[in-house]
Amino acid sequence: MIKILFICHGNICRSPMAEFVMRDMIRKQNLQDNIKVASAATSREEIGNPVHYGTKSKMEQMGIPMAPHRAVQITKRDYKEYDYIIGMEQWNIRNIGRICGKDTDHKVYKLLDFSKEPRDISDPWYTGDFDLTYKDVKEGCEGLLEFLIKEHHLR
Repeated sequence: MIKILFICHGNICRSPMAEFVMRDMIRKQNLQDNIKVASAATSREEIGNPVHYGTKSKMEQMGIPMAPHRAVQITKRDYKEYDYIIGMEQWNIRNIGRICGKDTDHKVYKLLDFSKEPRDISDPWYTGDFDLTYKDVKEGCEGLLEFLIKEHHLR
């Protein structure tokens, strides 16, 4: 079982969006027995809060099922438990390091590192642009899934 933890600042916008998008892609590829996904925050600001209404609205618009979700914070133990820890931007990567320590096992990536144009995914909490965030998250998840299929011989 490959375990992926998506990370953003508050775990109410980008990381749950990535979790739901990836889970939907995994289901469509019939890989649920091979890949498990979850999400968490680097901050404590939103702990216990549900998915942001902008993410919820975008998921509904795209027909992507959502699981019940409440924001949680990444822990040092998560570094041991997950195979891939995927941040949305450079600040997330820095804060993952502050919480988990050095990435000695090379598990930490930005989601769009798996795309043809590596870059940060902007935070729709500040931009209000959930359409762009979805486009970027989808691009990253497609690249990540393609990588996992090849790297772990899932076909």
